[in-house]
Amino acid sequence: MDNCISSNDSPSPKNDEVNNVKEENTLTKDTTFNFPAPLPNWPQGDGFATGTIDFGGLVIAEVTNFSKVWATYDGGPDNEGATFFEPIGLPEGFFLLGYYAQSNNRPLFGRVLVGKDTSNPANPALRWPVDYALVWSSKSLKVKEDSPGYIWAPIPKDGYQAVGLVITNTPEKPPLEKVRCVRSDFTTLCEPDEWIWGRQGDVDSDEFNIFEARPVRKGKQASAVSAGTFLAKSGGGTTGGDTPLLVCLKYVKKNSTYMPNLKQLEALINTYSPKIYNHPKEKYFPSSVEWFFQNGALLYKKGDESNPTPIDPSGLNLPQGGSNDGEYWIDLPRDKDKRERVQKGDLDSAYAYYHIKPMLAGTYTDLAIWLFYPFNGPSSAKVGFLSIPLGVIGEHVGDWEHITLRISNFNGMLREVYFSQHAEGQWLYPPDLEYSDGNRIVAYASLHGHACYAKPGDVFQGSNYIGIRNDTDKSDKVLDTAKGFKIISADYLGVTEPPWLNYARKWGPQIAYNINDEIHRVAKLLPGNLKDKFLNFTKSLPAELLGEQGPNGPKMKRSWDGEESKL
Repeated sequence: MDNCISSNDSPSPKNDEVNNVKEENTLTKDTTFNFPAPLPNWPQGDGFATGTIDFGGLVIAEVTNFSKVWATYDGGPDNEGATFFEPIGLPEGFFLLGYYAQSNNRPLFGRVLVGKDTSNPANPALRWPVDYALVWSSKSLKVKEDSPGYIWAPIPKDGYQAVGLVITNTPEKPPLEKVRCVRSDFTTLCEPDEWIWGRQGDVDSDEFNIFEARPVRKGKQASAVSAGTFLAKSGGGTTGGDTPLLVCLKYVKKNSTYMPNLKQLEALINTYSPKIYNHPKEKYFPSSVEWFFQNGALLYKKGDESNPTPIDPSGLNLPQGGSNDGEYWIDLPRDKDKRERVQKGDLDSAYAYYHIKPMLAGTYTDLAIWLFYPFNGPSSAKVGFLSIPLGVIGEHVGDWEHITLRISNFNGMLREVYFSQHAEGQWLYPPDLEYSDGNRIVAYASLHGHACYAKPGDVFQGSNYIGIRNDTDKSDKVLDTAKGFKIISADYLGVTEPPWLNYARKWGPQIAYNINDEIHRVAKLLPGNLKDKFLNFTKSLPAELLGEQGPNGPKMKRSWDGEESKL
């Protein structure tokens, strides 16, 4: 078939070849991403990495090979256009549910789900559409293209739903047998996610836009997953005008046998887990929770502040469950020398604490890697051309950060990585990452604040003109999350959780200074209108970043049972 390319199945290039592909950075050149090293053969188990997942009469497989159908060369992210593909190389007995689209500003790294009907023939899980409706055409529009493109929505039989759209480069309708529609009980609502292409990447815009799709309901208990197809949206709503609403897939029978077992988890950790570089000027390093407790951390109780309690190394004497009611908190040792020593952390003792959870209808496994820092250092700001130390602003006891690896349960492939950055964070695809020692990803902890980033350099929370500095760079202070790790929670494996994980209160005290006074003290150093801009900017910052109080522990974060918060 013409224009056939694979998003990740071709021979793996060397590291410098991967970088060259990234530098070309456009799908219009048919560039693809490949991991730096071949993926291993995963240890045997039940259903993990066996290629298919049974939703209860609808068997799903993941396809990563594509044939280019149509491309545009402007619009979309970075104004580089987008490319639209037909998935190819389907396993025997499987059928298309829709086509794939990706922005041209990154190498090809995609996947779509295809379906095989194993249900009762009297009530099939898959059916042909009864017709197609033309959603959009580039004909007569000012679009940079080789030929016109036509987007079609399958019209399903009653009781069925369309999961994806079809694109052609001719005005003739696609054959009815080209795709299948899915029985309604295997579907649920989806919504626009990342912008792929269009003139304006606003989900509420009247302009025609293409988006990735995601389920409306997300989290480890959610039963839905996007098929990897795209949504078309205009002023008439998703897929535009009167055309059918697209949906995500969901299972009708939950099955945890597709999750990785302990040996497979160890292999995944050894294959992908990050090496995290601390900044050369970093003073406050991570430690293990056990080291923190053993070296003098204290538990305080409201109303009895003069009698803090030493904490058992495992956290056995921490109050369990409940809520963050302010009755208890943790603080550093009282002795000044001990306090300063514990503030600095102990990189040699540090563990990566892994939380393993199913996501997106059990088609993915999230490896959430939690890191503990005894102390979060002071922040600094960029205001115009000035770099301003913020004194004690940003300081707090106890700092939890995390990186999440999202793994495909179809084949064990790393699909996305989440980097936590203060109260939120960002998902990145493998082509956007740096690698070391094969497929091990590289990450960077920002100076003093420990937010996680994929690249070295200066990142500003705010804008390039005024914002909080998050400086990252390489040093010899590296945390290898594959060498020192503990799996602290995996419900489906019955992992025993450490007592400290169920401590629901703060890991640091409320600040003992007036945050507004500190902000105005810094503002006085700024000239003219920079002072007002700085003060307005600080109003938008979360309490966690300002250092007003210590954080909750990992299990109390929204992402523990839910989806990660995106910037």
